[in-house]
Amino acid sequence: MAVAAAVSYFKPSPFTGCFSFRLGKSQAQHFNGSPQTSRVYALFWRSKKHVEPQEVNLSLGDFTLTPSDADDVSVRKSEPAKISLSLISSLSDVSSNDWDACALDATGPARSNPFLSHGFLSSLEEAGCAVKETGWMPRHIIAKDEKDNVLAVVPLYLKSHSYGEFVFDHSWADAYYSYGSRYYPKFQCCVPFTPVTGPRILLRDSSYKDQIFDIIVSTLKGLAAKLQVSSVHITFSSEDEWRSLKEKGFLPRIGMQYHWRNRNYKSFDEFLMDMKQSKRKNIRQERKKISSQNLKMKRLRGDEIKAKHWDYFYTFYRNTTDNKWGTPYLTREFFQCMASNMGDKVLLVVAEEGDELVAGALNLIGGDTIYGRLWGCHPRAYYPSLHFEACYYQAIEAAIELNLSTVEAGAQGEHKIQRGYLPVTTYSSHYLLDEGFRKAIEDFVLREATQVEVVMKLIRDSGPFKEGIEFA
Repeated sequence: MAVAAAVSYFKPSPFTGCFSFRLGKSQAQHFNGSPQTSRVYALFWRSKKHVEPQEVNLSLGDFTLTPSDADDVSVRKSEPAKISLSLISSLSDVSSNDWDACALDATGPARSNPFLSHGFLSSLEEAGCAVKETGWMPRHIIAKDEKDNVLAVVPLYLKSHSYGEFVFDHSWADAYYSYGSRYYPKFQCCVPFTPVTGPRILLRDSSYKDQIFDIIVSTLKGLAAKLQVSSVHITFSSEDEWRSLKEKGFLPRIGMQYHWRNRNYKSFDEFLMDMKQSKRKNIRQERKKISSQNLKMKRLRGDEIKAKHWDYFYTFYRNTTDNKWGTPYLTREFFQCMASNMGDKVLLVVAEEGDELVAGALNLIGGDTIYGRLWGCHPRAYYPSLHFEACYYQAIEAAIELNLSTVEAGAQGEHKIQRGYLPVTTYSSHYLLDEGFRKAIEDFVLREATQVEVVMKLIRDSGPFKEGIEFA
């Protein structure tokens, strides 16, 4: 059995552990009425057979909004009394202005998130990355008032696998299948292929936004039951959303990323002075290796990035995917389309050796954050410390230069710690329709959370910064 193979081959990770569960009668009927006990380790990468998602009715219904006692008469007259919810199968079915207005209100202008923008998400669809053929069937939710104004949007996908998500549930799928149940398709509310944090239910500011949030969550749960999908997953959400979803029956799950924080530094050297002496020395030595290898670093934005840069970078990206994952999620067309849509929000760090580009790191710039995403280098060469320079130190320099508060460097990577990136909590929420599996997975995520919190404390207590250096 798949689960047995996982138990015999994988060792438990301090970040995932394992979960044991006893299923009730409904699941036990698959095994002659005898309840089964199994132990499943997390991080299981093998997918099961493809299940074709079924088509859905694009109208999700009309809903009446109830003014609270605090709402005055002028507010009641100026804001909608009813909303309608519907599904769209493409970002092209909603205007970029309407989508982005919801995203901007959800984050606030000071913390705008480029990954939530229509330009980024539509690029994934237009370039054939997040589409039905790749197992990402767009089923975005749109809420409109009686005058057809868009009041909320939700990036949602009906998925036939668990790849490209970074919150690992492969072992959950294997557990379902080992008991004769089906895990796919499932609903995934996220930014495809990137573990970027931020709100997921994107609401316009109004006195009704809490009601609209509740309606959308209830509709999501009802839609999952109607279509008989196994689950709804809302990953890398804001903490506020995570807490609200917990109250509505979603299982709360936490994870960990490494972020760099700007303490109003005026220069990279000023940042280094906050580091312990050994860490500061190591970073300086790593940075010296770049010039000693005759490499030149450049940071390019917007129109400075030409088609030739994307040609090189796609080669670098494919080198990384071929060596690490084997399957590239993104196409060459995506990078050109995304750059055209995002403009100056795109920051491409490149390394040159003479006249040739030999490495690159892709970043997006938000209201207060640089988001480091992809990295790659020339397949026929190795440059010591270039990965650290291109991905981490150049991003820090750019954040200081642009007076941005944070660098999000993506998922995983304990090597980031000694380079000034500290652990932060990430939040995900999971709604599973099967009560037996929900209880088993609830036990698992509780134990997993305890492990994550212990590891984060250990890292912070032995971090790279001098004693007394504190971060908000």
